[in-house]
Amino acid sequence: MNGTWIEVKVVTKSEALEPISGIFYALDCKGVAIEDPNDILGREQGPLTWDFADINILEHKGNAAVVKAYFSKEDNIDEVINYVEEKIKELKDIGINVGEGKVVRTEMHEEDWANNWKKYYKPTKVGNRIVIKPIWEAYVESDEELVVELDPGMAFGTGNHETTRMCVEALEKYVKADTTVFDIGTGSGILAIVASKLGAKHVVGVDLDPVAVDSAKENVEFNKLDNIEILEGNLLDVVNGKADIVVANIIAEIICILTDDVKKVLNKEGLFITSGIIHDRRQMVIDKLQGSGFEVVEVNMDGEWNCIVAKLS
Repeated sequence: MNGTWIEVKVVTKSEALEPISGIFYALDCKGVAIEDPNDILGREQGPLTWDFADINILEHKGNAAVVKAYFSKEDNIDEVINYVEEKIKELKDIGINVGEGKVVRTEMHEEDWANNWKKYYKPTKVGNRIVIKPIWEAYVESDEELVVELDPGMAFGTGNHETTRMCVEALEKYVKADTTVFDIGTGSGILAIVASKLGAKHVVGVDLDPVAVDSAKENVEFNKLDNIEILEGNLLDVVNGKADIVVANIIAEIICILTDDVKKVLNKEGLFITSGIIHDRRQMVIDKLQGSGFEVVEVNMDGEWNCIVAKLS
């Protein structure tokens, strides 16, 4: 990838980064970069904690989050921008805070973006044991830590978002040595990799997006894991057998659509870990789960988001 590219940027809020990234991954973009001020503001500062990072390296100095996608000059950028603006409106309509939600187009040279975004991704501890480490960063783990090698530029889902963190914490709590885990909407593969690192016997990551599937496969290779399958397609169409845990970090409406299919692939007393649920949609998901024969065993909150753990009765 050499030459001049068109950057399409959305100025937003941290809580909307993953769904807005998903908008771009549905398009034939040539790369996506994310600037999340919480990557820095949410990190402990001081001796023996994470490396200090200057908030001024971010374009909006920590006052906004940004998703940037890159397209070739031959792409129909007007069409892309119209599509993105329509999808952002849909996110607003379902109650996701997209902040300013402004879409900006800029022409730029590839060398200006290909590597500069890496400067503010640092190793991040999630939950009690999991450390998410960008593949280009050095990190010496302690004995009890489990390091997940990730290329955060390849697909959304880096461990910094509240919904991902809560899923990781739930997996830490419930994954056992003989557990089979299905990860629906696997994205970067982060939750599938975490489940494997925690000792799951077999893990399947499923995604409809071929870009995400390729990305997840590469991230699995970075971690040298041999018990993870990454599959493209709908859950029931591509998985074989049943799981002890199904995890889905998506949005509430899709979770409700998937619940009955998840029930078919879960073992008795299996767990459905769901996240990506805003407060206004929490009861809707609980009602759907209970109506489909699940018992809600945990509801955890972080910021504007909820993670619900339900057991199949």
